[in-house]
Amino acid sequence: MSTPARTRSARPRKGLIPGIVAILSSIVVFIIPFVFIILTASKTQQEASLLEFSLPTQWAFVENFRTVIATQDYVLVRAFINSGIVTVAAVAIQVILGAMVGYVLQRRSSKWNGLINLFVMMGLIIPPAVVPTIWVLDGIGLYKSLAGLVAVHVAFGLSFCILLFRAFVQTIPRELDEAAIIDGAGPLRLFFAVIFPLLKSTIVTVIVVQAVAVFNDFTYALYFLPGQGNETVQLTLYNFQSQGLNQWNLLFMDVLLITVPPLIMYAFFNRQIQEGMTAGAVKG
Repeated sequence: MSTPARTRSARPRKGLIPGIVAILSSIVVFIIPFVFIILTASKTQQEASLLEFSLPTQWAFVENFRTVIATQDYVLVRAFINSGIVTVAAVAIQVILGAMVGYVLQRRSSKWNGLINLFVMMGLIIPPAVVPTIWVLDGIGLYKSLAGLVAVHVAFGLSFCILLFRAFVQTIPRELDEAAIIDGAGPLRLFFAVIFPLLKSTIVTVIVVQAVAVFNDFTYALYFLPGQGNETVQLTLYNFQSQGLNQWNLLFMDVLLITVPPLIMYAFFNRQIQEGMTAGAVKG
């Protein structure tokens, strides 16, 4: 009589061990480095150069913050503006185009669907080529411009958005489309008035995931948006590094300021991200 009870009590214990291991791994991989960033950003230059995981003997958090903000005539402020413009524009285009293409691919069957799906998968698999992309941007007059960087992010991130939206559209009953058409809705009205509002969870997921990816981008901004005045937040890290001197306290303060916006987004939209990523996994 006691064997089933022992079996039921043993199962939660077995499932508890992987959870503890996952929590400890998260602490080691994410929490400890973030604490190290905060501590180093609060130290003086001499103490920060030791790169030790210890409390500052002299707290210089406010001084480091003011110095980083005022460096090179407030370049970090301009960088936040540039990154904000690129992020908002790129993510907005990805959401609208990704939702429209995902809806069409899921709802309409044609001989071109296979070819389009192939291009979508190629967008995920094939790595970006820097030199040909620069050649194309220069040919259309978008090289070294915010619009060019937006176009690059849209091109390289659209495939991921299409796959997410297509998976969620599959869970929306076709009867809604038919009812809207019977009521006289055209294609645009059908999509934006009926389908698009139902994609809320996936839209939030795409916004947060792609916004963090675009905002934290370093490579694309370095290659496709060079020049004075075109700095993004990630490129400001160069301001505190040189061959002979590394200002680790200011560098880590810059890293901390750059990390805060994506961290806030994930903290507020964590549940919506999980819902959007799992949408379409099980067809209802």
